[in-house]
Amino acid sequence: MSVVEHQNQISTRFHGFASWGMFWLLVATLGALVFFWDGTRALLVAWQLPEYSHGPLIPVLSGLLFLRQLKTVPENHGPVRARWPGVIVILAAIALGTLGRLANIDDIVAYALILWVGGILLVSFGWATGKHFWPPVLHLVYMLPLPGVLYYKLTTWLQLISSELGVWFLKLMAIPVFLDGNIIDLGIMKLHVAEACSGLRYLFPILSFSYIFAVLYKGPMWHKAVLLISAAPITVLMNSVRIALAGIIVNLYGVEWLEGFTHFFEGWVIFLSCILILFGLARVMLMFNREKMSLPHALDLDTDGLGTQALRLRLVRPSAALIGSALAVLATVLAFQSLPERGQQIAERDSFALFPQQLGAWRQTGPQKILSPDVEDALHADDYLQIDLTRPGSEAGVGLFMAWYADQSKGGVHSPEICLPGAGWEIAWLERSDITAQVGSDTPFEINKAIIQKGENKMMVYYWFEQKGRRIAWDFEAKYWLMVDGIRTGRTDGALVRLTTPMHAGEPNEDAEARLQDVLSNLQGPLPRFMPG
Repeated sequence: MSVVEHQNQISTRFHGFASWGMFWLLVATLGALVFFWDGTRALLVAWQLPEYSHGPLIPVLSGLLFLRQLKTVPENHGPVRARWPGVIVILAAIALGTLGRLANIDDIVAYALILWVGGILLVSFGWATGKHFWPPVLHLVYMLPLPGVLYYKLTTWLQLISSELGVWFLKLMAIPVFLDGNIIDLGIMKLHVAEACSGLRYLFPILSFSYIFAVLYKGPMWHKAVLLISAAPITVLMNSVRIALAGIIVNLYGVEWLEGFTHFFEGWVIFLSCILILFGLARVMLMFNREKMSLPHALDLDTDGLGTQALRLRLVRPSAALIGSALAVLATVLAFQSLPERGQQIAERDSFALFPQQLGAWRQTGPQKILSPDVEDALHADDYLQIDLTRPGSEAGVGLFMAWYADQSKGGVHSPEICLPGAGWEIAWLERSDITAQVGSDTPFEINKAIIQKGENKMMVYYWFEQKGRRIAWDFEAKYWLMVDGIRTGRTDGALVRLTTPMHAGEPNEDAEARLQDVLSNLQGPLPRFMPG
């Protein structure tokens, strides 16, 4: 046999051997798609919302970033070292995905999917090469919806900042304006700064753009950091400009000019303005850089040969780590298929329509209050109760509000820390307090105590979260127990209880607190009927 024939035979065997690597990579990918499907489905639903509509582009852009980075890595026809870190990451992803599926929280499964992507790259290329592919993997985070609690806190915060800056711009132009929470009062009409104007619709895609911009940018590292960090303040600033422009348009032409095409066009102008400001910031920094270069040169936009790089996946060699990772995810899929269908557990409870009209000496005054349609839609509760209670001889009454959620895995309770500032109330004081001994409870009982103020009006507030018999003050702790209960029992129900009482001028805090404590103590008897443990 000639040397050429021998080399051809070795080459044929190598490519046959290498094709098995591609086969096991495909098996691992298909198994992951099945196992993490709940997370993928949650992403498809979230991407239909305006603030996450950029989501489908993120995996595509991450793939392009990966292929560009792969161009800098020489082809390896030999053995791949140190695959075990990738196996550990994949096992961690499977464990996290298992927790998400057992708890019926699809967002956790989506987070686990990104972890799996990082793991499979480490297994395929080894630690020495695979660890450098973190930029495209990290970029996938921008396709995820924020956890509900964080989303509403961030939305409210951005609304308030945007409203205050927008009003400041209007005052600079000598337009009479007054801000009440998220309501901009122009005298002739009021403009509500809704979630659509919070800036999140611009913030998420611009953060993704600035991340890619920073990755492609060939300037110093601190330049990259500035470009990445500046995206958020630029977005908030330009969104405030948009609100100010809306106020000017309403003041001159009427609110109908903000609807339809004008609102859509105005949003795109602000979005493109944010992008241009990022380019301008990069250009300014390059002017003071020692290594003189133009902005086109500083941005590495070379896309040649990406198709060739994609074909390099054929060179992935089969290994115990790759085969084991594929079999691990397949085994987990089969394990879930063999488990009996548990389904969501619905707690038996009485409707708030049956709530007693008297709690000790406190009696309901008037009918139950009905929330406006927009507030009901934002609350998104399965059942709620809002009533006023009075007691003979008491100078002030107590307001009782309760909201019940049968399933919090897709959303759930909204903290008053989010709702009250948006309604114009300022939280002057807030603390968490353990009142277990005061109410004689057999289980820990923690509440939030707050004093809120709107103009000259003041109120004291008690509120807490009911999570399967637990009384919790911190909303993130409530979400933790939601996950635990979902895994243990399949139940994802929960509720919010809020008590409020007005504080008269000169009234000691102790008097207002005594009213709330009296109602709270009388509430403990009937409450389990409506919020079962």
